[in-house]
Amino acid sequence: MRILTLLFLFGAFSLHAQHSLTGRVHSIGNPVPFAKIGIRALSISTESSDDGSFSLPDIPAGVHEIEVRAQGFDNYTQVISIPSSFIEIELNSLFQTIDEVVVTGTMKEISKKESTVNVEVYSPTFFKKNPSPSVYDALQNINGVRPQLNCNICNTGDIHINGLEGPYTMILIDGMPIVSSLATVYGLSGIPNSLVERIEIVKGPSSTLYGSEAIGGIINVITKNPTGAPLLSADIYTTSWLETNADLAFKLGAGKTENNRDKLTVLTGINYFNYQLPIDNNGDNFTDVTLQNRISVFQKWNIRRKENRLFTLAARYYYEDRWGGEMNWNSSFRGGDSIYAESIYTSRWEVMGTYQLPTKEQLFISGSVNRHVQNSFYGTTSFMANQNIAFGQLYWDKKWKKHDLLAGTSLRYTFYDDNTTATELSGYNGFINHPSETILPGVFIQDELKLTDRQKVLAGIRYDYNSQHGTIWTPRLGYKLTTARDHVMRLNLGTGYRVVNVFTEDHAALTGARTVVLANDLDPEQSYNANLNYSKAWITRKNRFFSIDATAFYTYFTNRIIADYTTDPNVIYYANLNAHAVSQGISMNFTTKFGHFTGNLGATLMDIGIYENGTKNQQLLTEKVTGTWSLSYAFPALHLSIDYTGNLYGPMQLPLLGELDPRPAYSPWWSIQNIQFTFDKWKKWEVYGGVKNLLNWTPNKHADFIIARSHDPFDKLVQFDTQGNAIATAENPNALTFDPSYVFAPNQGIRGFLGVRYTLR
Repeated sequence: MRILTLLFLFGAFSLHAQHSLTGRVHSIGNPVPFAKIGIRALSISTESSDDGSFSLPDIPAGVHEIEVRAQGFDNYTQVISIPSSFIEIELNSLFQTIDEVVVTGTMKEISKKESTVNVEVYSPTFFKKNPSPSVYDALQNINGVRPQLNCNICNTGDIHINGLEGPYTMILIDGMPIVSSLATVYGLSGIPNSLVERIEIVKGPSSTLYGSEAIGGIINVITKNPTGAPLLSADIYTTSWLETNADLAFKLGAGKTENNRDKLTVLTGINYFNYQLPIDNNGDNFTDVTLQNRISVFQKWNIRRKENRLFTLAARYYYEDRWGGEMNWNSSFRGGDSIYAESIYTSRWEVMGTYQLPTKEQLFISGSVNRHVQNSFYGTTSFMANQNIAFGQLYWDKKWKKHDLLAGTSLRYTFYDDNTTATELSGYNGFINHPSETILPGVFIQDELKLTDRQKVLAGIRYDYNSQHGTIWTPRLGYKLTTARDHVMRLNLGTGYRVVNVFTEDHAALTGARTVVLANDLDPEQSYNANLNYSKAWITRKNRFFSIDATAFYTYFTNRIIADYTTDPNVIYYANLNAHAVSQGISMNFTTKFGHFTGNLGATLMDIGIYENGTKNQQLLTEKVTGTWSLSYAFPALHLSIDYTGNLYGPMQLPLLGELDPRPAYSPWWSIQNIQFTFDKWKKWEVYGGVKNLLNWTPNKHADFIIARSHDPFDKLVQFDTQGNAIATAENPNALTFDPSYVFAPNQGIRGFLGVRYTLR
């Protein structure tokens, strides 16, 4: 009896005993001093010391919610059980959007705020606000960046930056130019979102560092560092259209160092996407969305070396089977002329890596090898192509007094072959196959000179020798000024160039609906660019964050390749522009964060004109106005957050088949809007769901039909004159031929989605 009484008294004493909570407050490894830590319900609080440590006394045993507040950081809450051991508190900086490390602008790690080149950075948190099955789809809510559908049937596309067409955009993975021109059309869908650490975007020519194709801008997909990645993560969702996407990532370690760290860390990511439900809501007897079966496997190795020298390797394999066409099509009709479809098989592998040499100087070797195989039928027109690219680069990173130098040399080999006239050569017995082989050696150097604590100058130049086109020079010049009140001004001047392969870059050339004519030998395109950027961020006393980022851009093109769709409705003419083209405009981004609300707003005004013989023509399929937004609000007590995202596009000129084509010559204003609800009560789990395309916008609301003569895709009922032009008849009063190139927005309407995420760290 006495023992029971003692136990009862001891338990009662424990319940009423006062305890202390100790811990440390930090952000990205750095201590956060003077943070306020408290328990509101008990009216007790304390402040962190210079090293971020704290001790909160006089806490009774039980479950309590602690709150942490610090100037320049997000508010933090956590439910803990007292007594508790030492706890670590990680705060998210409100300045993260301007202080995070970037590499794309200068090919070396630097704070975004300190970079002379303006670099936009987007984290997985941004893309989770509107979940998507690929990097290509995820870019739709970034201001000035638009994934452009190029075909109503197979839904292939490219990425426009500030209105410039997809071939002007260079896609990098971890800084490697492995997403080549053929993959720009067919391979963007295969990058697993689960392995993306961040996406960096540079708008404007960057050929000084990255060479050909970096004429309009760069999108650099930075994959996660295996050592810091979660042990396991999974993200699975499906839609009311039965589109199913699964992202899985996990890491393994092997070997141990003296500090008990893994010598080798391997991160594996797998993405699988499946959609097999034909839907025809617009009633043209063609699938509104292509049916797809896609898998992508990515693996990245990080080898720990002495003195933390860099050594990473990565590999990716991607396969996709997609088709779109008449609703009653199946694979037995592939290539035939009875039922129309566009069927595309894509197989691609890539290997890339970076190795830091064991020298006193900072010397790095990086390289990549990839192979892309295409097997496609556009109705009866086949397109069989393969492309092999090997890329190697040696560069030297040197800091000396006020100079920050980068110099290097690179070599790129490209082999391209297909079954079109692009790789044919006239011989004694007619045309023979003649694959294209291009060797592109280059050297580059740049120097960032710190004039004062608030001024920097960046100068660089690149020399390339193309085995087909000869010598190409691409200089750049940049200037950065930071005022006493942290207003940042950046001025960048530069040039860019691009060697063109029409058949790998313009899907309209492959649909089989038009004949392709090369008017002359195509020379490399060149551009001259000026870019003026202003940015500023504020944090108020109430911990409210505001930032603004505005850019004026101007690009002047010579030798630009123009696709002429209007001279002959059955032909696409390609030629270098005899005059010039200009892309100009203004872009602005605004970000705010206060309390539980986060908002991102963006708008771009642009004008892209083609000037020839004193006449200005607007570029087809290019809007003059675009806007994006992302608005989020969190309800911590309910463990619920709401994300409302969307975009808005102004009218763009559309390709018509002739004067009798009844379809509108311009698109209307249109918008895609989405809403998502996320519930995260559980530590490792998130459940999310919502609605995509809330307004149920589809292009058929703008025109009576989108695909011309969808009932006669092989033009069997069309009558032609002696020049090959369609003739107006009773059956064909508008003199049309089959053509799916009239496309400016997705055909997919409103749909719901539901998903779940799991993360184990």
